[in-house]
Amino acid sequence: MAHDTTFHDAHSDHEHHAPPTVFGFWVYLMTDCIIFGTLFAVFATFRNQYAGGPTGKELFEISGLAMETALLLVSSITYGFGMIAAHKGAIRSVQLWLAITFLLGLGFVGLEINEFAHLIGEGAGPDRSAFLSAFFTLVSTHGLHVSCGLIWIVTLVVQLSRVTEISERMMNKLTMLSLFWHFLDIVWICVFSFVYLGSMI
Repeated sequence: MAHDTTFHDAHSDHEHHAPPTVFGFWVYLMTDCIIFGTLFAVFATFRNQYAGGPTGKELFEISGLAMETALLLVSSITYGFGMIAAHKGAIRSVQLWLAITFLLGLGFVGLEINEFAHLIGEGAGPDRSAFLSAFFTLVSTHGLHVSCGLIWIVTLVVQLSRVTEISERMMNKLTMLSLFWHFLDIVWICVFSFVYLGSMI
């Protein structure tokens, strides 16, 4: 009976001190879903409002989009390898996979910036039509999230370089970034399918 009571107290104490950060981050992701859902709805409303300007079929190139998509999809895979290494306690391997993920994400952002610069240079900036305003707002919001994710990756790599083992708190941080990164991957698939491919048909 004493053993059972001790076990119950220890279990209750563990539950009492368990940080609800991951659950709270899920709540944050739900608010992000609302934001992106709203932006998708706005784009759907204005997707045919060209105001005499260029259409998506005239502007978008599938080759560059395929490269962006490949970089982001592969980055989710490399982050997954990083999480596997984290569960094994292999700090250096986690840092390596995070660094690879960072480079892939940076390549994605670089291609997106280059695309925006090219469109604006051709006179197809966000002020050209309602279609382009909705497009730039949605895609740049996703790009901003990816950029924040890159900063987060660098922060975790630096923090990992200062520890000798992966604590529960560090694992929570890695898990939250994993949720965030995979979420951005899913959003991009929706952007690629609905915004780009849908506008090119």
